[in-house]
Amino acid sequence: MELVLVTLASLLAGCVDAIVGGGGLVLVPAMLAAYPQAHPATLFGTNKSVSIWGTAMAAAQYSRRVQLNWSMLGPAIALSFAGSLCGAWVLTRVSPDFLRLVLPLVLIAVFTYTLVKKDLGREHAPRLSTQHERLAAGVVGLGIGFYDGFFGPGTGSFFVFLLVRWLGYDFLNASASAKLLNVASNGAALVLLALKGHVWWHVALSLAVANVLGSLLGTRLALKHGAGFVRVAFLLVVSALIVKTSCDAWLRWQAL
Repeated sequence: MELVLVTLASLLAGCVDAIVGGGGLVLVPAMLAAYPQAHPATLFGTNKSVSIWGTAMAAAQYSRRVQLNWSMLGPAIALSFAGSLCGAWVLTRVSPDFLRLVLPLVLIAVFTYTLVKKDLGREHAPRLSTQHERLAAGVVGLGIGFYDGFFGPGTGSFFVFLLVRWLGYDFLNASASAKLLNVASNGAALVLLALKGHVWWHVALSLAVANVLGSLLGTRLALKHGAGFVRVAFLLVVSALIVKTSCDAWLRWQAL
């Protein structure tokens, strides 16, 4: 029964993640509830082994319909992978608990800015020169990649927001590019966790199939309805992240 429930959660997570990121918001809590005795690192590692397939499928689907800037994305993908490895290594030395307290405030700022700027991300109008765009994307890849390896919640949404706000992308193009950066950061974290034995491969197989199916559905919805639809989905996912991380921060504060 536990496997059936987390498989359904993986299907929904793949759909959400393909549109705007944030699939971990669905799958990780479901796995924690289904397997309360499991080590958190094992559940996180299994989640990475699942989500990377759905994210990769979404990236492949987007690349067929959205014109991607590969000269910009190539270095950014490499830096996202390197940043995530560094973040995962730092995680072995430093606790990320302090981020639980400040993350809700960051998410509220992102939500408020996106809500107030009603035209943000509606038009695809890259504002940087080729060299500056490559540099900015590299900084985004390295910084958010590090965050993904070190902590993780909301990684896809942060990728999307920064590509929209800093590079001038619309939400559809930002989501397509973010998928590739997220595949790299997920891959780096997965390598580290798998080498340490923190992946349930027998569980991951069925979850990965469901995640890919959800990803196909989410990608088709995003491509069909465009940037406006992705913007609304982004706001909904960030709202859910605010609630979830606020609850986590409150529980952490009470425990101090």
